[in-house]
Amino acid sequence: MSKERIRICDEFYGVMPPEYQDLVESATYGKQDRGWKDVGIAKELIEEHSLCAGCPESIAFRYVLACLPNPEDTVMVGSTGCTSLVFPHVAVHNIHSLFGNQNAIASGLKRSLALRFPGRVKDVVVLAGDGATVDIGLDMTLQSWFRQEKFTTICFDNELYANTGGQESGLMQRGFVSKMAPAGKRFDKVRLPEIAQESGCHYVATLTVSKPNRVEKALRQAILIAREVGPTYIQMYTPCILEIGKQAMEGLQEMRDSEGPNDRFAFKEYMSDEAKEYLASIAPAKKQPALSEN
Repeated sequence: MSKERIRICDEFYGVMPPEYQDLVESATYGKQDRGWKDVGIAKELIEEHSLCAGCPESIAFRYVLACLPNPEDTVMVGSTGCTSLVFPHVAVHNIHSLFGNQNAIASGLKRSLALRFPGRVKDVVVLAGDGATVDIGLDMTLQSWFRQEKFTTICFDNELYANTGGQESGLMQRGFVSKMAPAGKRFDKVRLPEIAQESGCHYVATLTVSKPNRVEKALRQAILIAREVGPTYIQMYTPCILEIGKQAMEGLQEMRDSEGPNDRFAFKEYMSDEAKEYLASIAPAKKQPALSEN
């Protein structure tokens, strides 16, 4: 990676806004060890956002951006929802798709980039909510997995429609009552991680964003596997604190309360044999102990 994409011409450096100068000087582009620890000091990792105060999605979004292994050559595809309010603030190429067709857009984009830039790594990452992923867009989500499209799908699972009043979604918990689902959910949470595995995804992970190290590892693995092996899927619990009646500072605890060993967001990870072999092939070789002269 390099900073060539955002470098300022010397003749115009003095007239550029101080914020852009700061972005160029301190951006994490070019850092081989960039990661979640850069959140809070790097301007391009969403210095400001338009989500609600304390929204777990803002935490998750920052971790995703910080952990992209190849941000300069990554295109993110979003969908209508709370995340679409954040994409205008990010320093990564992104496309806003219609509600639900994000995986179809990503399929064409990935193939086009492969033709336009042969021999160059171009990562495509889909990021959408549970409504776009499992309800409105389920057909296109599954079809991209069936076709073995080589990109990563990330679902920010709010367990309801967070930005339109709290309607029931397929990923809502059974029996949960929301403002626009007063009778309560009448069927179990759709087991999309299991469906992803059965639909051909080579890496599937379920987790919250309370542990940034875990998010970083899962995301990097998913993107690396998608480059060479096939589709990958990550489902992150990002509760809408507004719709579930929590205070601004309670989002982190809500996630922690949902990730115990027997809870619905206990960390789970699946990896196909092909994915395991690929990760092993690119893992840095372990240094052998030096032989003693004696």
